[in-house]
Amino acid sequence: MTERSPILVFLLPVITLGIYGLIWLVKTKDEMNEQGAGIPTAWLLIVPVVQLWWMWKYAEGVGKVTRGETSSGLAFIMLLLLGNIGMAVIQSGFNKRALMPATA
Repeated sequence: MTERSPILVFLLPVITLGIYGLIWLVKTKDEMNEQGAGIPTAWLLIVPVVQLWWMWKYAEGVGKVTRGETSSGLAFIMLLLLGNIGMAVIQSGFNKRALMPATA
């Protein structure tokens, strides 16, 4: 996973009116899929009801990539209810995972 500043992950969606939030979701989805997460295409984000299912699949990927450090349920709730704050917390988990050796 690419290391990113959780503060910028929180602030940039506000500054860009949400565009960076979508970019972050797509970029991190691609990085998680490289590690075998199996998250479907981000185009599903534009379909309102399917968006919830996509967010759940994304959250499952977070749980897999962080090896349970951030649970799927917690990641889903953070993304759904906390928005940018949840994204920043998840990015913090990604950063911890990026610092771990590959065999851990």
